Amino acid sequence: MLCRSQTGICSVLLKLQNNFKNACYSNYAPYFVDPVYKKHDLEELTESGEADKLKHVPIKAAKNEHTSSVYHDTLTRKLINYVLRKGKKDLARDLIEKTYENMKRIQLQKINGPEGDKLSIETNPVVILEKAVENCKPLLQLSPIKRGGVVYQVPVPISAKRSEFLAFKWLVLAGKEKERTIHFPEKMAWELIDASENKGKVVKKKQDLHRQCEANRAYAHYRWS
Repeated sequence: MLCRSQTGICSVLLKLQNNFKNACYSNYAPYFVDPVYKKHDLEELTESGEADKLKHVPIKAAKNEHTSSVYHDTLTRKLINYVLRKGKKDLARDLIEKTYENMKRIQLQKINGPEGDKLSIETNPVVILEKAVENCKPLLQLSPIKRGGVVYQVPVPISAKRSEFLAFKWLVLAGKEKERTIHFPEKMAWELIDASENKGKVVKKKQDLHRQCEANRAYAHYRWS
């Protein structure tokens, strides 16, 4: 049994420990804003006049992965992380670099072909990736909801983060579904090019999901019941 003085000392020590934890975990006050480290975003803020409002606002420090390099692309970094397995990031980065190289080669062959059109064919792999991800993002998904002992597949709107996750997941899985004679970078390059042109396996998978949601639209009211 602890006496009253010992109990008071223990309570004070617990309070000090909690205050120390809070001080470590919350490095910034709520009024601190996130840093803007991309050149394109800074130019937009300057043109819109929003940069003047942030002159006297405290800003958080940039993270280690934040960089203003022109060679850095957020979607490319996410794609590398989705391809990553067992912590072998160098291998994942090498596979994506080879995928970009194959995409560039395929698009240049189209331009140099008999019916090549330099204006309509995109050769930048980063732009192709952006178009592919945008075309593969689903707008709805089916959610199982139980009503009266029966499980209904109810169509519900999907969040932007979840939609982007499914797009990357489907693209990477489509790149892995290949024959043994075809390497991952070559298969992934074709999948990204097809998706950027709004065709291919992943786009078909998204359209099939939308058809299922349309077929189950009669159960949509179960979302609120």
